Amino acid sequence: MFARIKEDVHSVFARDPAARNFWEVFFNSPGLHALWCYRLNHKLWQAGWFFLARTFSTVARWFTGIEIHPAATIGRRCFIDHGMGVVIGETAEIGDDVTLYHGVTLGGTSWQTGKRHPTLEQGVVVGAGAQILGPITIGAGAKIGSNSVVVKHVPSHATVVGIPGRVVTAKAPELAADSAKQQRAAIAEKYGFDAYAVSYDNPDPVANSIGKMLDHIHLLDAKINELSCALNKLGGDVCEQQLPELNLDDQDFCKAEQLAKQKRQQHDDFDPKI
Repeated sequence: MFARIKEDVHSVFARDPAARNFWEVFFNSPGLHALWCYRLNHKLWQAGWFFLARTFSTVARWFTGIEIHPAATIGRRCFIDHGMGVVIGETAEIGDDVTLYHGVTLGGTSWQTGKRHPTLEQGVVVGAGAQILGPITIGAGAKIGSNSVVVKHVPSHATVVGIPGRVVTAKAPELAADSAKQQRAAIAEKYGFDAYAVSYDNPDPVANSIGKMLDHIHLLDAKINELSCALNKLGGDVCEQQLPELNLDDQDFCKAEQLAKQKRQQHDDFDPKI
């Protein structure tokens, strides 16, 4: 039992940057408290103590704001972040290493008995306020966007957003080996963000469009250089000078920041009364 509790606490450290030490997480994580109460209630439910299990689950909901039916099935290292408003139905099944944020509902769409709640496979991440309804399966490693309403099966490693939920990325493909996309990947790795949709599971259509335009411009530059060389070989007089590359190094950013500071300082020193 203590090994399982220790495993739960360490799983929080892996997914919550606000976690500072063991005892802080142990005493102040309502998601963990709700899961520990659920395990006790689940044992009571399996033993046939249905009323007692439901009563204790209600008490746990009062203290944590998280409602977990004692008949639900939850795997190891499940992490409920913040937790307020989370509802997990009776026939819901949650795999290992699943992450749920606040306001998530794993609900049913029918009053019929039997399987009526969703199944979340290993490694699924469900954003805040999302609703997953019905006896559907969310494939391993899938991501459900915040406030999405999902009523259909989701394949593994897919990203789902919107109402109703739609798959915007079936699976993150490998980056092509062309120089433009390699440059975007290098910029993203250097500065720690998804530069121009270099991350292919990014559902932002604007960022994806910017990335495609950059690839298109890079290809046009290469073709213009080839045409210029070919025309010069035929006796033309086309400038073969290469276009300057966009180099985002640290010195450029430092110079730009210094200029910006100088302009701000000049603005602050300006006295309108003079």
